[in-house]
Amino acid sequence: MKLQLLKNQTDYENAVNRLEELWDAQEGTDEFDELEVLGLLIEKYEEYHYKITPPTPITAIKFRMEQEGLMQKDLIAAIGDKATVSKILKGTRNLTVENVRQLHQLFKIPLESLVGVKVA
Repeated sequence: MKLQLLKNQTDYENAVNRLEELWDAQEGTDEFDELEVLGLLIEKYEEYHYKITPPTPITAIKFRMEQEGLMQKDLIAAIGDKATVSKILKGTRNLTVENVRQLHQLFKIPLESLVGVKVA
C-alpha cells in the first residue's frame, strides 16, 4: 500500500484493512515499518474525525458510583450532607474545590473529569 495521508473515509477504511493484514508482521521488517506508520496515520485520522468529548463531572461521579456499586449516601464523606449530594447529582449545585479534592482522594475519580467544562 502506498503510504499517504488519510483524506477521506475510503482512505481510512483501506488503511484499517491493510493494518489488519500486517498485524502479525515481524519487527525489523518492511511490513512492520508499514504497520507502525499506518497505525500513526489511522490514529491521527480518528483523533480528528471521531472526537470523544470528556464526561461532565456529574457523569464521572455517576460512572464511578456504578463501577463501585456506590449509593448516594456513600458520597456524604466527600461532599457533606445528603441534601448536598442530591443537589450535586441533579446538577443544581456545583462542586466546591474541597468536594473535588475529596472525590478524587476517596473514590479515585480523575481530577480532569471532576473539573471538566459544564455541558448543557
